[in-house]
Amino acid sequence: MEINDLTAAEERVCRAFPKGEPVDFREGEAGADNPATGADWGPERTVRASVLRALLLRAPQDGEIPRLRLSGARVTGQLNLMYAGVDHALHLRYCHFDESPDFYGSRLRQLNLRGSVLPSLSLASTRIDGPLRMSGCRVRGPVKLAGSEIAGALFLDGAELTTSDPSVPVLQLHQAVLGDGFAAPGLRVRGEMRLDGASVGGSITLDDADLGNPGGHALCARSIEVRADVRARNLRTQGGIDLRGSRIAGSLDFTRARLSNPGGTALRASSCTIGELWLYRCAPIEGRLHLRRSRIDVLGFESEVAPGEVLFNNLTYTALNPHEPTHHRLPLLERDGDGYVPYAYEQLAAAYRHAGDEGAARRVQLAKLRRHRATLPWLGRTWGHLQDTTVGYGFRPLRAAVWLLSLLAAGSIAFALHHPSPLKADEAPEFNPVFYTLDLLLPVISFGQEGSFAPENGYQYLSYALILTGWILATTVIAGVSRSVARQ
Repeated sequence: MEINDLTAAEERVCRAFPKGEPVDFREGEAGADNPATGADWGPERTVRASVLRALLLRAPQDGEIPRLRLSGARVTGQLNLMYAGVDHALHLRYCHFDESPDFYGSRLRQLNLRGSVLPSLSLASTRIDGPLRMSGCRVRGPVKLAGSEIAGALFLDGAELTTSDPSVPVLQLHQAVLGDGFAAPGLRVRGEMRLDGASVGGSITLDDADLGNPGGHALCARSIEVRADVRARNLRTQGGIDLRGSRIAGSLDFTRARLSNPGGTALRASSCTIGELWLYRCAPIEGRLHLRRSRIDVLGFESEVAPGEVLFNNLTYTALNPHEPTHHRLPLLERDGDGYVPYAYEQLAAAYRHAGDEGAARRVQLAKLRRHRATLPWLGRTWGHLQDTTVGYGFRPLRAAVWLLSLLAAGSIAFALHHPSPLKADEAPEFNPVFYTLDLLLPVISFGQEGSFAPENGYQYLSYALILTGWILATTVIAGVSRSVARQ
């Protein structure tokens, strides 16, 4: 193409480029400036991609600071800047692209595509010295940013990304490096959004976003590193969110979100390190909640948010908010897909203890022992039932006191009505039915009564029952006290 073979619209762009002046073809009429109908725009606002490429790649004249600032244009042909180094800022706002631009492997100063409509976009392995703005863009194919390095932030607020091929991720940000944040409030995606291995120097914002990929991953972000927060308030998803192996220094905030992946995993944040995880005021999660092996400083969610199945094995957290009674939290552990998970009960008890609620911690420990009992053979279950009934596995010491007082009263009355015979009449002390019963019940303390008198007939069996019951009560109480001392 000769530089003098230009239309009136292209000449206008060429005159403005060396001075960095804006060129705006928008007419301001309702509906006339919608880039979605840009295929119908006439030659008065049409610019060939080859003209733009020639401008961007030519050397600037002395004293010039060129910038391409184009708005409301129809770009025909492919804007191919593969492997090119462009030292000028590119502003292609509210434009309609007939063909997909290709910036693969290029080096750009800045790129602004706000409000534009594109068939697809290739920015894989691209280096951008400033921000990448795609606010309000509508892209009907994959946006490829895999392996790109963006020194500034990535803006996708209000953008709409769709694809006709569900097997290809519509937003490909895997292994990308963002020096600043990723701002995408109000983003609408139909297809998979992939961020595996991405590194974000600031925050990720997905407030009010709508991500849909039913039966697959709405957001696949394995092993990402975020140095600040991930905000996804009012997020709506159809499909799974996979964050396994990720490191999020700040909070992962799903407040008022609606997560849905029926029959699959709605949220997987396993093997993660997260400062705070918030699932406040959310609709009940439709799908599995998977948090195995993660380390979370503050875990915040109401119990009614959790789905029918959870996976909490080896999940470690310091604080659990809000503070709810144990009868709200314990049913979650009973729905763990791994079955009986002792560590989950220990972690919940530790969280209650960290909050200063020792009574709730004991109730969790008791629930743990009751779940464990169901895994034992019949003899162990029988012994467990006996410990539970008598003293609540040592966590109910007052129950042991009631049993001891009841047995003491029954034995004292029985032996007061029928004194046992002394073994040596001339050496035996005066019989006392209360202390004699205490001697039988307490295996450690001796008042000198048991060894001096021998009950007969049915009373002998009564003494055996008191001795056996005393040992059971003493063993379970000592076990409970030992567990309390060990925890402290």
